[in-house]
Amino acid sequence: MDTTANILARDPALADTSRKPAWLRAKFPSGSGYNAVRSLVDGHHLHSVCQSAHCPNLGECWSRGTATMMILGNICTRSCNFCAIATGRPKAPDLGEPARVADAVAGMRLRHCVITSVARDELPDGGASAWAATIRAIRHRNPATSIEALVPDFKGNTEHIDIVLAAKPDIFNHNVETVERLQRPVRVQARYDRSRAVLRHAKSRGFTTKTGIMLGLGEEPGEVEQTLRDIVSDGVDIVTIGQYLQPTPQHWPVKRWAPPGEFEHWKQLGLSLGLGVVESGPLVRSSYHAEEQSGRFFGV
Repeated sequence: MDTTANILARDPALADTSRKPAWLRAKFPSGSGYNAVRSLVDGHHLHSVCQSAHCPNLGECWSRGTATMMILGNICTRSCNFCAIATGRPKAPDLGEPARVADAVAGMRLRHCVITSVARDELPDGGASAWAATIRAIRHRNPATSIEALVPDFKGNTEHIDIVLAAKPDIFNHNVETVERLQRPVRVQARYDRSRAVLRHAKSRGFTTKTGIMLGLGEEPGEVEQTLRDIVSDGVDIVTIGQYLQPTPQHWPVKRWAPPGEFEHWKQLGLSLGLGVVESGPLVRSSYHAEEQSGRFFGV
């Protein structure tokens, strides 16, 4: 029987990051489902985080007829060292985007949709009003669809966060991404305490909250455990844990490949600490199997 020490023992072979291990092989994009989703995204002139963030699950998710829409453009005002999304000066918000997103959700016949966005720190409200308009448009067009909002931190401004919450997403999602020690080098303009405060604020308003972290950035086991304990103390309900993948040679390097058994260990620890749902695996991302996570949490 594996002990915690055995599960978390660092295999030197997994520090060789020049080749991905077999468990990180993802499905190649193809098939009628994939083509249908691509046509919807392109036809509605939308952006998807699946494409912009180089998600390894794009083939699987699009083949299943689902995608995560990214609102407020595809240029971010921040420069996180783990993220493939381009940094620069974004265009003005597209006032017609909320309706097109709602139409795309209807076209995919989603029972649960995940919407995310780039950070728009240059806007007076950080893009919160666009978020609210999008959630309301989806709700009007798709009243039976549950909505998960995967938001930036709005610089911790609770007035802006409340604009999003007033639109009543079913799940409020904001990622802490990594352990406290690695926040500054990995997330650059973000802060661990601020992200935790964002989640606590949404929970204090009675919302179901969700967050996610990545492994392979250089974190130590004790730091991962402490992060999970912090998340639990903040009242978070759902957590995702996945393997970090370096999008380009200019981004933060992968320090090691975490084996599947380690992901299972953290899942069981998270559940034992009181988390409602923990989705943990090498290819897990924030929106990966989000409908199933939501169903497990709400018992539907």
